[in-house]
Amino acid sequence: MERRSRSGAALRLLNSDWVRPILLMVILLVLWDLSVRLFGVPAYLVPKPGDVVLAMIDEWPRLLSESVPTFTATLGGFALSVLFGIPIAMLIAGSRTVEAYVYPLLVFSQSIPKVAIAPLFVVWFGFGLMPKVIAAFLLGFFPVVVSAVQGFKSVDGEMMDLARSMKASRLQTFRMVSLPHALPAIFAGLKVSITLAVVGAVVGEFVGSNSGIGFVLQRSIGNFELPLMFAALTVLALMGVLLFWVIDVLERFAIPWHASQRDKFSPTV
Repeated sequence: MERRSRSGAALRLLNSDWVRPILLMVILLVLWDLSVRLFGVPAYLVPKPGDVVLAMIDEWPRLLSESVPTFTATLGGFALSVLFGIPIAMLIAGSRTVEAYVYPLLVFSQSIPKVAIAPLFVVWFGFGLMPKVIAAFLLGFFPVVVSAVQGFKSVDGEMMDLARSMKASRLQTFRMVSLPHALPAIFAGLKVSITLAVVGAVVGEFVGSNSGIGFVLQRSIGNFELPLMFAALTVLALMGVLLFWVIDVLERFAIPWHASQRDKFSPTV
């Protein structure tokens, strides 16, 4: 009986949401190390995972300090994306005239490579934090607008008619009908936006910066310090995963009634 309970506990642990990705990551690292050793890949092309871990341990204080400006620029760009994206999406969803004028311009703006215009931000705003925030904002803004527009447009018309028949004000209708029905789509866009904001902040650091993870990547590539480069990329990946997880937790608290959240709490096989 005790042996069965232990095996059941071990099975539940292996099936937990946080153990599965870690297990997959360990498998990928083992395959990476075996491939480098079996095929004799030189260290100046692809380093071994152990070398990357050693570089991360040795350079951890530096990587941690350099991640602060990148993290700050990411949060600043993401905050601007939410601050401007959701109100613009409300205007687009609520007015066909605004949609006809504004939406095509937003789509057109996404076809412009951000790396091509990022040097302009350095010319206009210098080498401080602002160019990185703007680059993160430009990459994270569009997913918020698109998802929010889709969310506000998908509100059930019968629910809106019911709110009007009960003489609800516009604010009450928005708070009790429009916003709750649009939140699942909005959070989907926020998850995409926060990961793109990390990319945008690094793009800004590539163009002109003397600090940040992007600066570390540039220096390590120029000096052929591939273990340090992979360690910096790992820090960026961890940053993106952490921010994505924060948005996911906020989503669980904001819309626990939604089907996607109920599935997360159902038993897994």
